[in-house]
Amino acid sequence: MSGVSRIDRTLGIVRSVVTYYGIPLRARRLRRFYGQFVTPGSLCFDVGAHAGNRVRCWLQLKARVVAVEPQPDFVRLLRFLYGRNPNVEIVAAALGRARGRGTLLVSERTPTVTTLSPDWIDDVRADPRFARVRWTPAPAVEILTLQALIERHGLPRFVKIDVEGFEAEVLAGLEVAVPFLSFEYLPAARATALACIDRLEQLGVYRYNSSSGESHRLGMEKWVDADAARGFIDALPADAPSGDLYASLVSPRGRLARAA
Repeated sequence: MSGVSRIDRTLGIVRSVVTYYGIPLRARRLRRFYGQFVTPGSLCFDVGAHAGNRVRCWLQLKARVVAVEPQPDFVRLLRFLYGRNPNVEIVAAALGRARGRGTLLVSERTPTVTTLSPDWIDDVRADPRFARVRWTPAPAVEILTLQALIERHGLPRFVKIDVEGFEAEVLAGLEVAVPFLSFEYLPAARATALACIDRLEQLGVYRYNSSSGESHRLGMEKWVDADAARGFIDALPADAPSGDLYASLVSPRGRLARAA
């Protein structure tokens, strides 16, 4: 890594830490929001844990956490912050539809948009908000599956997936319905969110709600079915902010294991 890249990377990491840990009111808002999904003693998976602010929140809600992160710098940060906590397991890998290896495409200045999906990069290049973002290939990382994590740790009550366009690939590696999930949506890459809904509906019947940006509040008056969720994604204006779609299981299409 060149000197300039190293400086950019350091600044990117500092920016992430300040963004996610430097605003006390945000932590309180997170706890209030996730309290409707995360219960004391429950197991949660943070897929794309990044700087670990969800990990901190869920620990404060008395949950157990599996934090999945492929970027080595953020794995080191997670281990520094939470490595000695017996209620946290840090997995230094990415997730996908099958086990293997993959090339991370890293944005040094904005590491939150590091991705395994070149197709997603092609989609978002047309969005002015990504005009100054540049990605460079990094050394290959291990790819595991969500199902493998479940077999090792148990069925989670809640799974957060925020992996910059690789969300549908992560869900392709899931074989059982889980009680609650969230995955990111972005208007410039809405096909990814639609594919996520399709995969979840193969596993079970879900109801959906949305949360725009970092608002940490549900945006729909009531939870809606899959068709209405698809309609919401299809109708997003091109300049709408990104957000997360939340899914709540109504009934599985097969036998549901007991959540850990």
